[in-house]
Amino acid sequence: MSEDKTRERWAARPGEEVSEVDNAHRAPSGVIDVPSRLLMGPGPANAHPRVLAAQSLPLLGHMHQPFFKIMDDISEGLRYTLQTKSKYTLMVSGTGHAGMEAAIANLVEPGDKVVVGNAGIWGERVGILSRRYQADVVEIKVPAGQTFSYETLKATLLEHKPAVLFLCQGESSTGTHQSLAGVGELCRQTGTLLLVDVVCSLAGVPIFTDAWGIDCVYGGSQKCLSGPPGASPFFLSERAMEKLQKRKTPPATYNLDMNLIGDYWGWFGKRSYHHTGPVSTFYAMREALALVAEEGLESMWARHQAMHKRLWDGLRGMGLKPFVEKDEDRLITVNTIKVPEGVDWAALVKHAMDTYSLEIAGGLGPTVGKVWRVGIMGYNAKPQNVELVLTAFKDGLQRQGKELPLPEEAGAGAAQPQPAAAPA
Repeated sequence: MSEDKTRERWAARPGEEVSEVDNAHRAPSGVIDVPSRLLMGPGPANAHPRVLAAQSLPLLGHMHQPFFKIMDDISEGLRYTLQTKSKYTLMVSGTGHAGMEAAIANLVEPGDKVVVGNAGIWGERVGILSRRYQADVVEIKVPAGQTFSYETLKATLLEHKPAVLFLCQGESSTGTHQSLAGVGELCRQTGTLLLVDVVCSLAGVPIFTDAWGIDCVYGGSQKCLSGPPGASPFFLSERAMEKLQKRKTPPATYNLDMNLIGDYWGWFGKRSYHHTGPVSTFYAMREALALVAEEGLESMWARHQAMHKRLWDGLRGMGLKPFVEKDEDRLITVNTIKVPEGVDWAALVKHAMDTYSLEIAGGLGPTVGKVWRVGIMGYNAKPQNVELVLTAFKDGLQRQGKELPLPEEAGAGAAQPQPAAAPA
């Protein structure tokens, strides 16, 4: 049909006028062009090729039985990855922020007291969200690079007896790893639900959700799980589900109401439409969780630990120091490195990208301008990638006139940077 005939057809519709199409601002055309980069920042990390391939599979309807089977596989994979027997596992349709909001919206009623452990930007945001959901927020803080002691958490819980305690296992803005030892037991003594952020730690460091008495977890798909952004692993314990179902008021969000989303995922013995799940993203996450199961959690945790050690052997060989002083507080999946005096951190980051097509990140929140952040996560946690990071640091520091220690000054056994490898 000609353009004139098309305009005549639409002009015939009562009450509507049809103008000339504005062709001055056409949408993009042609095939998309995306550069190949090695993403060794705090995330997203590079996705596994099998995960990328899964996204090219044919679409299914979001209420088709074959798609329900994929959702069931995801739930089972999450139970293994989180080490839980709870049936209340799923992927929230959205990034880690959506998982964060889902947790607060479903666990917190107006007036509930919530203790928020603020060790960086993620605790800060949970505090903001909790206030928006009309919680009575008690915020405890530690300086950037430190974590909460068991004694501090115990005293706080006994004093406030909150409805919810929030802790971030892996704080990517500061590079800290919060110990959860004994915290779940404390929470049970005070009738408190334990909410934990595992966005950048899930599958990279140990977590035993049932054994540690955790009640709600949200995570990210694009970090150690080696998937695309857009899905948030989510878990509720029986205690958390009981709190949800006994609420005096429904969650203030329809989009993230776990009564409704859980029904879509088959939590209650049936499946009802709530929203159109991100079909291709869920394909990817089914494959990502299958890869976790095939490698085995203990092997994954050991691989991440080994690459963390390899990175720091090399960095210390250049005279660089960790931002987090205590070994036991240091996160192995997102490493924070002190920027030495007189070094332009941004110039080193830019040189790594321009020369090696390699992402190294600067600080975030309380660490802006103070640190570099290097992610060792999932598919990227392998020797050739760590060696390229070390090469970029050595090159970048030398270009700024930074004198590096001689091998004997750096200490025996310190890994020396190798020639650059192609991005993996």
